[in-house]
Amino acid sequence: METQLDPMKDDLPLMANTSYMLVKHYVLDLDVDFKSKVIEGSIVLFFETGSQYKKTSSAGKESCQSQFDETCKMRASEPCHIPMINVSTCSSKTEYNDFAVSGTEEEATSDENSNHSNNEQASGISSSKDCCDIENHGNKDFLLILDCCDLSVLKVEEVDVAAVSGIEKFTRPVKLTGASKELENLRNQIVHELVTLPADRWKEQLYYFTHCSQAPGCGELLFSTGTWSLEIRKSGIQTPADFPHAIRIWYKTKPEGRSVTWTTDQSGRPCVYTMGSPINNRALFPCQEPPIALSTWQASVRTAAGFVVLMSGENSAEPVQLREGILNWYYYVSMPMPASTFTIAVGCWQEVKQQSFKQTAAIETNTVCSLPSSQTDSRWHEGVCGHVEYPCRFQNPAARLQAVIPYRVFAPWCLMESCEEYLLQLIPQCLSAAYATLGTHPFSRLDVLIVPSNFSSLGMASPHIIFLSQSVLPGGSHLCGTRLCHEIAHAWFGLAIGARDWTEEWISEGFATFLEDIFWARAQQLSHDEIKGQQELKALLRWRRLRDEVQNSEEELQVLRPKKESTGELSESGASVVKYGLKAEKIFMQVHYLKGYFLLRSLARTIGEVSYLASLRKFVVKFHGQLVLSQDFLSMLLEDIPKQKGSGLTVESIFQNWLDTSGIPKPLLEEGETWKECQLVQQVSGEVTKWIQTNRRIRKSSKKKMKQDEVVFQQLLPDQLVLLLESLLEEKTLCPKLLQCLERTYRLREQDAEVRHRWCELVIKHKYEPGYGDIERFLREDQAMGVYLYGELMVNEDAKQQELARKCFAAAQEHMDASSAKVVAEMLF
Repeated sequence: METQLDPMKDDLPLMANTSYMLVKHYVLDLDVDFKSKVIEGSIVLFFETGSQYKKTSSAGKESCQSQFDETCKMRASEPCHIPMINVSTCSSKTEYNDFAVSGTEEEATSDENSNHSNNEQASGISSSKDCCDIENHGNKDFLLILDCCDLSVLKVEEVDVAAVSGIEKFTRPVKLTGASKELENLRNQIVHELVTLPADRWKEQLYYFTHCSQAPGCGELLFSTGTWSLEIRKSGIQTPADFPHAIRIWYKTKPEGRSVTWTTDQSGRPCVYTMGSPINNRALFPCQEPPIALSTWQASVRTAAGFVVLMSGENSAEPVQLREGILNWYYYVSMPMPASTFTIAVGCWQEVKQQSFKQTAAIETNTVCSLPSSQTDSRWHEGVCGHVEYPCRFQNPAARLQAVIPYRVFAPWCLMESCEEYLLQLIPQCLSAAYATLGTHPFSRLDVLIVPSNFSSLGMASPHIIFLSQSVLPGGSHLCGTRLCHEIAHAWFGLAIGARDWTEEWISEGFATFLEDIFWARAQQLSHDEIKGQQELKALLRWRRLRDEVQNSEEELQVLRPKKESTGELSESGASVVKYGLKAEKIFMQVHYLKGYFLLRSLARTIGEVSYLASLRKFVVKFHGQLVLSQDFLSMLLEDIPKQKGSGLTVESIFQNWLDTSGIPKPLLEEGETWKECQLVQQVSGEVTKWIQTNRRIRKSSKKKMKQDEVVFQQLLPDQLVLLLESLLEEKTLCPKLLQCLERTYRLREQDAEVRHRWCELVIKHKYEPGYGDIERFLREDQAMGVYLYGELMVNEDAKQQELARKCFAAAQEHMDASSAKVVAEMLF
């Protein structure tokens, strides 16, 4: 019986026994029903025997050393087109376009709708006949454990892949007597041959995955579901090697499932999207959640006409009408990724088109050959990549020259104008800046979607698709550009290079935060002095945020490597936990963003930015397509810069000062004062002084009308406005007339969400009633950032403010993100 976990404090269990069986490919076949708020259908999982079965039982201690550490040779792939396929297991007479079905290798044909050149396939692990059954002893059946939560599992069955026409090419010569044992071995042999096809046969592989997923079932399997897992067994099967390697699971999601959000978009139309919650995708489909379970996938998704299905897929899907009113969308990914990175969004999205393509064309023309210097100097790409075999973009000459990958923007119709005004122009600039910094884009295309207002953060990156909050759109290009740069950075750090232990979030978020500044400066084409000023101002703002977070959060949540020396270790079965993964307040913390950013910034300052960025590019080339731990990056960096060893900078000292302790790191305490000398910061200090003096003058002469021309205030950049408002928040009393003048001077209601958030804080602190409408608007439209304001409204113990908080929560609660709603409810009641 599973123990009930307290979601407010416990670790998140990753229960899949990946050391015994590893999913290599998923085929999803789903119907999206907005009336019942249910996604229903089947998923076929293709397995390979896990790493434990390569070794003798005495090697159990080595189980955390994944087979993915092997070096495999790569091959490049040409662009190609996968035909639209109805992957319904009910239709046995589906038409297919013939491609690469003979044993000969065939050149893939190019198609403008499919920007495919980064397909990846996992190299397989041969199962050994003489391996021991490490997990089970005696006559106990082998138990396959998948990560699963909030799902209704209806049936589990073995798939008869041997029934597929033409599949004999994947079987070694054997004499079939019809014995069930031999048939079982044959099916597993077929799956093994299929999942281990070389990368240049990816097209053929995808074709047969599709056919196999449609094969009939050949016997139901026993299963049971717990809170966090789905357990499957076949009577009499005692080892993973003998367990069926292709199984089909029929299931339904639940409306309350924590992996998907059913809501309405900003135009009032129904939609559903994956939310990137702490439990990832296990309430969307049964899967293996540990990061080490890298797999490929393909999906057919059917929904009513009028809806658009966006997904993590290498192809830009075009819908096919199956019957009147029903469309089918087909996507595939052939670069092995953790199941947690799978993303889907279904809604009445509209594609935002560029009215004039002159600017985009100019950017692409000017930047297509602006390779980072180290890419032109050294011939890295002629070597062998360190990941499992797949047709890698880093090995593809055309991909290496592509500064701007193809991109599309989707939004509800009411936000299309806003997206066209800023977002559409920013994407090629930010993509080009990222390419100039890190080189080859890991993914072949990009969709950007403006998600509904209840989205719980400013952005989320997944393979081939970025979700952005509507909060980034108002107030000019600054917040939109910086957030876009942050999410684009995740293509390299977080997706192409993943953390081997999810507890080490800083590897993803710290790098993205550091790189967003580099990308954004390049996108704006700033001078050296402008870049330095902007980045020092940003550093000061982040230092203030980190200081506040450290003062107001639990110490255990401030540690970036809470598992310390156990980081990356798995149990014998391959299961593990995400430390504090279920703590609700952890979702709203930014300590892993901020401390990670300051560590990388400190290293860049110590080493020198040019050398540092060159090392980052080398790291990307060496580790793309792989999972890493902190020491992998730090060791390579210090080996790359040998002179630093003399300065006492070691992996151990970095762990001690930055990653393994709570609070503000000691090296950062010494650096904190230097940013105040920055010209942009000095300018803000001067303006703060003017406002404080003006406030005193108004209070002394409250009966006299203040003259607007008494003081001249300078125009400020968005980040300067944030610092100005934060500084004024430290003042005990600001009178209403000053607040009115402040709002009018900087037109605060029209600024971006970061600025408006600080304005709302000032309104709450000084009980400025003319600004209560601004708070109401913020809590309605900027839910990703509004949680903190609810707490501020309640802390003041002012009846009007508390009533405002409850009113706003009542209006938003039904569609609010579950974690946000839980935290806010605890504040209010």
